[in-house]
Amino acid sequence: MLRQLYIRNFTLIDTLDIDFCSGFSVITGETGAGKSIILGAIGLLLGQRADTKLIKQGAEKCIIEAHFDLSEYGIEEFFNDNDIEYDADDCIIRRELTATGKSRAFINDTPTPLSVLKDLGDRLIDIHSQHQNLLLSKHDFQLNMIDIIAADKNELAEYQKAFDEYVEKQKQLKQHEEDVERNRINMDFIKYQFDELDNAKLTEGEQDELEARQDAMTHAEDIKSSLYEANYLISANDECVLSMVKSAIQSLGKITNILPACNELHQRLESCHIELKDISYDIDSLLEKVNFDPSELEAISNRLDLIYSLERKHHCNSVEELISVRDNLKAQLANIENSDEITEQLRKELLQLQSECQKKAEVISRMRHKAAKSIETEMHDRLQLLGMPNVYFNISITKEDIGRNGCDKVSFLFSANKNNAPQPISQVASGGEIARVMLSLKAMISNAVKLPTIIFDEIDTGVSGKIAEQMARLMCEMGKGGRQVISITHLPQIAALGETHYKVRKEDTTSSTISTMQKLNTEERIKEIAQMLSGSDISDAAISNAKELLRL
Repeated sequence: MLRQLYIRNFTLIDTLDIDFCSGFSVITGETGAGKSIILGAIGLLLGQRADTKLIKQGAEKCIIEAHFDLSEYGIEEFFNDNDIEYDADDCIIRRELTATGKSRAFINDTPTPLSVLKDLGDRLIDIHSQHQNLLLSKHDFQLNMIDIIAADKNELAEYQKAFDEYVEKQKQLKQHEEDVERNRINMDFIKYQFDELDNAKLTEGEQDELEARQDAMTHAEDIKSSLYEANYLISANDECVLSMVKSAIQSLGKITNILPACNELHQRLESCHIELKDISYDIDSLLEKVNFDPSELEAISNRLDLIYSLERKHHCNSVEELISVRDNLKAQLANIENSDEITEQLRKELLQLQSECQKKAEVISRMRHKAAKSIETEMHDRLQLLGMPNVYFNISITKEDIGRNGCDKVSFLFSANKNNAPQPISQVASGGEIARVMLSLKAMISNAVKLPTIIFDEIDTGVSGKIAEQMARLMCEMGKGGRQVISITHLPQIAALGETHYKVRKEDTTSSTISTMQKLNTEERIKEIAQMLSGSDISDAAISNAKELLRL
């Protein structure tokens, strides 16, 4: 739960450092005092987008920091998955905004992207604002409510995995059919291209080899001339290198017995002589191979012209790329020839996946129907306590084609009057009735979902008196069992039942307007509730009524 909130330089707030308690707490204050500012700050901690306009005028940076006690909620896995240090007793979330537009988020002093912050925020706090009441008319929201009560998370995840495979197979079949149709239209052209490449008998590496041979034959005379000259200098004349080295060997051989140090030199020269003889032999071999054959050169040129032409035609840079194009064309032709068999196989696989999805969807549907019955019963009881003695609340579940969330379409049907036929709740429920329905739903799911903190932002809109008191008692009930419920309210009946009471004020100073928030003691609570009852002029009767509401 939320234990402490620290805010600095956020809109009208200079500095706010306030502790929160478990159970049911209330926040009161006049309209415009700054209650929405505090909610906005908490929203930033939950991963909402930031705006530099939120920074207090004249400040360079604003900071929002919250401390949470997570010891009862078992979310250590989230921290491990995101490589964040876990402290169950004191989880610190911090958000910083600078006037330059820079935004940073931290979880336990670890820099964190907003997506991770939002994921954690969704596990820590549920803020129910007035606009959320509009969600009640949306079928997806209604379905989600049922899924929470049905506890079908694992079954739904398994179904959605199968459904994704089904959708992917649909795409494969569609793509295959489009490819087949397109290829059939272009079949003659595809076959012509394939035959042209296939008849070319291309082999990997041949282009480089042919270009080397062509270059060698084109420069045959220059090559021969250089080889002849080299061979002449090494071995083909009386004063050649071999003759001179041989003479040097003989000269050293005469003194090896006299000067032993010459032995090594004598051996090295002999090695050089052998190496030179090998070089001369290799040059002779190359000379025999180098010849100019006009017909061979023409054949090589023609082959290269064919390769270059095919490369230009198919926008390739090598024979290897041409071979890849040829193989792709071959595969296209094979697909066309075997298209009926492939299509039939894909359709068979699609039907099998559809059947699997249908079976899994039916399992989920049965769980939803069971949950819907329990929701109807509990909602009827709760709404009667909230001043609707003739309420009719029914959940209609109809079949539809399988989709991302199964095969069910959900509609909440509602009637507050005995003689009126139930209709979709968005069409017949007033604002106050929708508020009571939403509160009842939240109370139900709070028992099914381990959510540390729930904040109600004026959920009491459109109600008063006895009904407001019943709503407060329901929120008190939600605040039991280690949960934390915070209600922002203008109604004294609700404020009086809070275990902890906070007041938000707006004050004008000589230089600016600031908002503050403080925890009220007993005397301050009496005065605040009396003011809520009678206005700014607090009468003795209002004081007496306030004490009565507070059970003092």
